[in-house]
Amino acid sequence: MTVFENMAFGLTLRKLPKAEIQQRVEAVAERLDITALLPRKPGQMSGGQRQRVAMGRAIVRRPKVFLFDEPLSNLDASLRLKMRVELGRLHKSLGATSLYVTHDQVEAMTLADRIVLLKDGLVQQIGAPLELYDRPANLFTATFLGSPAMNILPGTIEGGAICGAGFRVPLSGEDVSAGAAVRLGVRPHNLRFAHDGIPADVEIVEPMGSETFVHCRLADDSMVVARIEGHGPRSGEPVHLALDPESIHLFDAQTEQRL
Repeated sequence: MTVFENMAFGLTLRKLPKAEIQQRVEAVAERLDITALLPRKPGQMSGGQRQRVAMGRAIVRRPKVFLFDEPLSNLDASLRLKMRVELGRLHKSLGATSLYVTHDQVEAMTLADRIVLLKDGLVQQIGAPLELYDRPANLFTATFLGSPAMNILPGTIEGGAICGAGFRVPLSGEDVSAGAAVRLGVRPHNLRFAHDGIPADVEIVEPMGSETFVHCRLADDSMVVARIEGHGPRSGEPVHLALDPESIHLFDAQTEQRL
C-alpha cells in the first residue's frame, strides 16, 4: 500500500466517509511533514520517513491513549527538534494520554507532564520534570537529568561543613552526622569563576555561542564543568571556582540517596 493507504487503513475499516478520511490523512501528513510521501510505497522511503508514517497512522485514528516507543530515534537533529515541538502541540490539541518511552532526557524534560525515571527496571523517581531536576531523589536522577550533567564531588562532614579537595561549604539545614561520607552535587550553571574558591586548572573550553562549557580539573584529579555566559578562560589557565551553598545538592555516599 502507499503511505496514504497505510494511514487511511484503520479509518477505512471503520467505514468512515471518504471525504473525512481524505481530510484526516492530509491534515496529519502536513503536521508530520510527509505530504510529499503520500503516493510512495514503504520501500521508497528512509527509516526516518517510515517512522513518521507509522506515527501518522496512529495519530489519524485519534485514539484515547498513545504508546510511543522512541518515535524520534531515527530522525536527524533538526527534524527531531521540529517533531518534538509538533508532538507537544499534538498532545495538547488531541487531549489524549501519551505513554512515551525515551532514553533522551531532553525529550523527557520538554514533552512530559510527569516523568517516571527507570534504571535497571526499577523506578528511581516519579514527578514533574522540574521536580526531578530541582530535587533529584538520588545520584542517578541527579546525573541523568541536565546537560551538561550535574557535577558530583566527594566530601565528608567536618565542623558543620562539607569538606573536600580544595573546598569547604557550610551546611544549610541538613542533619548529617560529623564524619559522614557524602557526595556534593552542583549544576554547571551554579559554578562561577571568582578570585578565591576551589582551585582548578582549565582543560577544555567548549564555546557554544551564547554560552561556554568550561571543563576544569581539581586538586584530587576529578573533573567539573562550569556553564557560563559569553566567553570563558583559555585551556591551561589556573582558575578558582565558587558556588552558592543554597544551590548545592547533598547525597549519602553509601546509599546515594538525597540527604
